[in-house]
Amino acid sequence: MKKMIIFDPAMCCPTGVCGPSIDPELLRVSTVLNSLKSKGIVVERHNLTGNPQAFVDNKAVNELLNTEGVDILPITIVEGEVVKTKAYPTNKEFCTMLELPEDYLKAKIKMKPKSCGCGDGCC
Repeated sequence: MKKMIIFDPAMCCPTGVCGPSIDPELLRVSTVLNSLKSKGIVVERHNLTGNPQAFVDNKAVNELLNTEGVDILPITIVEGEVVKTKAYPTNKEFCTMLELPEDYLKAKIKMKPKSCGCGDGCC
């Protein structure tokens, strides 16, 4: 499995549900990462506010921040290489970057049978 690390801009929480309004993009990314984690795929995530040392320790991230400034965030790295900057990967990009099937992140809805098995459908 490929290793992915996301370097987030400074924020109070990674879910997007804090503050005066919900950020749908942060909520989507958080949901994707939770879904991946539930399937055994862990993506490291570092927030500039909560873990600034990770930004200093990663040479590529440090260089990008020094040359481009914080507007370069978020930065996504796969296997040590910067693969995306200034935006989070789309669901399709997550799958491509981690070499997962395209439908890996699609919701699977379990439908209830039309009948409860009581014969006339009345329980």
